[in-house]
Amino acid sequence: MDALLVAASWQALLIAGLLGASVGSFLNVVIVRLPKQLQLQWKYECAELAGEPIREKTQFNIAVPGSHCPKCQSAVAWYDNIPILSYLILRAQCRHCKAPIPIYYWLVEIATTAIFIALAWQFGLTLSFWVFGTALSLLIAMTLIDYQHQLLPDNLTYPLLWLALLWSISPLSTVTPSQAIIGAVVGYLSLWSLYWLFKLLTGKEGMGYGDFKLLAGLSAFTGVTLLPVTVIFSAVAGIVIGLAVAVKRKQSVPIPFGPFLAIGGVISYLWGETLLQSYWQWLGVM
Repeated sequence: MDALLVAASWQALLIAGLLGASVGSFLNVVIVRLPKQLQLQWKYECAELAGEPIREKTQFNIAVPGSHCPKCQSAVAWYDNIPILSYLILRAQCRHCKAPIPIYYWLVEIATTAIFIALAWQFGLTLSFWVFGTALSLLIAMTLIDYQHQLLPDNLTYPLLWLALLWSISPLSTVTPSQAIIGAVVGYLSLWSLYWLFKLLTGKEGMGYGDFKLLAGLSAFTGVTLLPVTVIFSAVAGIVIGLAVAVKRKQSVPIPFGPFLAIGGVISYLWGETLLQSYWQWLGVM
């Protein structure tokens, strides 16, 4: 049992790889189904508030119905649902109707597997492995959902925030509970303030409330001192990508901010202190 807790032990890496592939497969289900589930829920709630007749509710969630091809509706057999391998065996297409399977399914499984192996290499199967594995899995799901639907569900942002606050209690955390709470509050209010300032000046909404909650969760992990690193990297990446997309399409198009926040948050957690120290040293030299 102790070998599983040792960083870089082959047992830990093997279990982490298998777990990461399975989690990646589950994340694909969440990415596809959660937005549809929420849309159905909102539709029923709006009809109920408007006093409109509600037809029999369709049973649709993460677990029901079973895995099936969205085009031909054929059920996906267990041997066609093996993480990473099935995509290659099926040559990226449905066994029955030959409809193409989006490559991001496979990339999510690959990325999650690589992340879990890297975490096991660093921490072994310790508490740090489970906390960071969960946090990064949530960020992957939020990134793809926001990219596809411009939506950051509370079902994902709140768990990230609560995980960060609970992690701050651990002696392994780099921030104290008070630093995590202050980071979450300041992170949320910073984007909330920008949202209302932009709306008052332009009459338009520049971002959604999900972005505020995501930044709150990220800032609870890093603390308020690294908040500028997260925001600056997110903003710069968003501006560069936004301009590139606008030039390519020859028109201004809205782009989701969640993926850039996620990237900025990870950069801030891993290298934020180093970047800040380099910045202050550069100011001192100048």
